Amino acid sequence: MAFESSIKDQSREVELFVGRATTLFVGVVLLLGILALRLLELQVWNYDTYASRSDDNRMRVQTLAPARGMIFDRNGQLLADNQNASSLALVVDEISDVQKTLDALTSILALSEAQENEILARLRSRRTSDAHVVIIDSLSESEVSRLAVNRHVLPGVLVVNQLVRFYPYGEIAAHAVGSVRRMTDDDLRRVDPVQYSATTFIGKRGVEAFYEEQLHGAVGYQKAETDALGRKRQTLDVQSPLAGKDIHLHLDIELQKASVEALSGRRGAIVALDPRSGGVLAMVSMPAYDPNIFVTGMSESAFSALSSSEYVPLFNRATNGQYAPGSTFKPIVGLSGIANGRVAWDDEIEDRGAFQLPGQERVYRDWSWTKDDSGGQGMVDLRRAIYRSSNVYFYDLASRLPIRSLIDFADEFGMGQNLVLDIPSASQGLLPDPVWKQGVKGLPWYPGDSVNMGIGQGDLLATPMQMAVVAATFANRGYRVSPRMAQESYDGDSSAAFATASARTNRVGLEQLSDDDWEKMVASMEDVIHRGNQGFRGNGTAWSYIGRDIEYRMAGKSGTAQVVEISQGEEYDEEELSEFDRKHAWFIAFAPVENPTIALAVLVENGGGGSSVAAPVARAVIDAHMKQQRLQGLHNMAMAE
Repeated sequence: MAFESSIKDQSREVELFVGRATTLFVGVVLLLGILALRLLELQVWNYDTYASRSDDNRMRVQTLAPARGMIFDRNGQLLADNQNASSLALVVDEISDVQKTLDALTSILALSEAQENEILARLRSRRTSDAHVVIIDSLSESEVSRLAVNRHVLPGVLVVNQLVRFYPYGEIAAHAVGSVRRMTDDDLRRVDPVQYSATTFIGKRGVEAFYEEQLHGAVGYQKAETDALGRKRQTLDVQSPLAGKDIHLHLDIELQKASVEALSGRRGAIVALDPRSGGVLAMVSMPAYDPNIFVTGMSESAFSALSSSEYVPLFNRATNGQYAPGSTFKPIVGLSGIANGRVAWDDEIEDRGAFQLPGQERVYRDWSWTKDDSGGQGMVDLRRAIYRSSNVYFYDLASRLPIRSLIDFADEFGMGQNLVLDIPSASQGLLPDPVWKQGVKGLPWYPGDSVNMGIGQGDLLATPMQMAVVAATFANRGYRVSPRMAQESYDGDSSAAFATASARTNRVGLEQLSDDDWEKMVASMEDVIHRGNQGFRGNGTAWSYIGRDIEYRMAGKSGTAQVVEISQGEEYDEEELSEFDRKHAWFIAFAPVENPTIALAVLVENGGGGSSVAAPVARAVIDAHMKQQRLQGLHNMAMAE
């Protein structure tokens, strides 16, 4: 029996082998069939889909940002440049775990929580067409080195080179040139998505904002071959971007620097115009800010300190600060009286230091009044009323002028208007009238409103830019200019303003005022500075401050604008008031008196007296300008020889 069991069953063995072979064969056939079907799907049925995906993995089309146009001053000095910077970018499609990557970057670069939040915000707002998203705009050399060493643990992390905006003069020219800022969702919705597909920053302030279309340029493209890790192997096709246009300004950066120096760290604004063209020679608002920090980045605490500062460095006082013009408005009132036949040049009144409207108890006092001295300027005509800045004279004149006539005349000087051709969002100031007062305050226009307007107070408000236009109008003997930053017209929406606006408008008071009237007013303003040694109440108000040693002829008008009301019979004691309740100091001026080449307005916020505080600032700026004029004249003579 044992022998029989040890003999193999050959037929059973064959049957078992054939079954197993058949099963294996069927399995192989099925697998080959599945493979064939998969190959058919890949190569035939879905060929187009997978070929496209494969090509996308191998070929990457990238948009190329155009180089932003540069900005120059009138002498070719570079005010806004482009510089190469190493930036950190993420290729999000190649990162499996974004948070893990951010954690690694945090440990390598020592990122703060605020920086991490900023990175996440940028990633959330990324455009789907982005090949990569820049998360840190500027890296130091040491940061670039650390990233290179750790590259093997940072898939999808790139160090890319890009052009970033750079402002060589920092805060000196910040409010004049403007600045770029990182694009927001609102920006993305209003711009051409194709042209801005590779753009990170956009003009947000000043010239940068107004000429954004010209400065931006046109986007370019490149097709690059990449490896499996997304690294570029070669560039196959390039359509180069078109650089933006360069902008040349009337601005003189040397005069700009002189203006900043003249303010000596005080809050205020200076606007200097070329009265012949309206070109802005200098535009200073202090304190200011460094526009570069909006490009290179700043901490959350730094931005909070900047934006919440009580001194508002981000605010452009030159074009948006609105202040009562004070006595700088008096020349307008005087000429309005002449134009409307309410006064003649030789008409005199006695200024005893106080004025009262008939039947009213309120006393309107002269600026020289004190409890111990009634003040007053004695017998004054219009010329003396200007160079001595007699309040009483202008109280009286304004009370006799029809308010509509005075308002219409002031309107011709540009009061209550934005005349600037290429500075975005400049304020209009406020030229109040009875309709405005009734609508806003629900009150009628009182005679006292006219009296207050006579010395540039009340509800009347003006910007330093508007008062520079007023100064230029007197410099031009009645011809008003429209301020402009750029020297020429540029293609685009802004060109229409340049094409249709002449340098000078029709003459103010064309039918009512003669050449002699303008010359007499200019002479009165000249006396403000040059009339001296006539006794305390015979000198021009600014003579002792800037007129003693001046080598050229300047005309001007000081102004002191009250910020808070002082009770009747009380003296103004600056020491008892807080910093922000003290008077504003104004001075408008132009020079040289014959053939003026500069007209300006100076405002020193809460600075005190216009003659003592603002006039020396104006003198320093005009001195710098006149020195440049002399040097340029000598240079031209040398070239001619």
